[in-house]
Amino acid sequence: MDICNLYPGGFASCCYLLCEESDAVLIDCSASVSAVKAELDKRGLTLRAILCTHGHFDHILTADELRETLHVPLYIHEEDAEMLTDSRKNAHSLFFGTERTWHPAEHTFCDGERLAFGALSLTVMSTPGHSKGSSVFLTDGILLTGDTLFVGGYGRTDLHGGDTAALVRSLQALSCLPEEAVVYPGHGEHGTLSEALEQFRS
Repeated sequence: MDICNLYPGGFASCCYLLCEESDAVLIDCSASVSAVKAELDKRGLTLRAILCTHGHFDHILTADELRETLHVPLYIHEEDAEMLTDSRKNAHSLFFGTERTWHPAEHTFCDGERLAFGALSLTVMSTPGHSKGSSVFLTDGILLTGDTLFVGGYGRTDLHGGDTAALVRSLQALSCLPEEAVVYPGHGEHGTLSEALEQFRS
């Protein structure tokens, strides 16, 4: 398995292309259509789906353009599906004072669900706190953590659906996973889970 960060995407959000054999999935979608398409073509990959770690605008930025151009479905946690179609809940109107919405998701998922796309398989771990439906995707020693956990920080809880107590519980659950797992966050550099959780040990 290979992973490529199509950074910089919009608003400094990471956009990961996860690849296995000729299959690929996109984790969050802040990168431009041209950047995604160029990487797919260079590697000879077929994009199977877009998986969203949560529903804030900076992580769904190019969702509609990508779906229209590459004809792929978008998946999001059932608790965050409403954020795609509500400018207040996805925080765009809060930051910019303008309305912006996206088309509804083609599919939703829930905690513990296994998502399979050709040679790729990921397991959903619900990690509420940053938003109600914030999720981590687990596969082959990799944790795609969105804005739940960064290497050196964690997500804010003052936007729609945020819950500090829930985030603490989610971080505690993540701390039970193998510490050598590699964290690929929604913003910033990747590192081991041990490095990402170091802040909580001091």
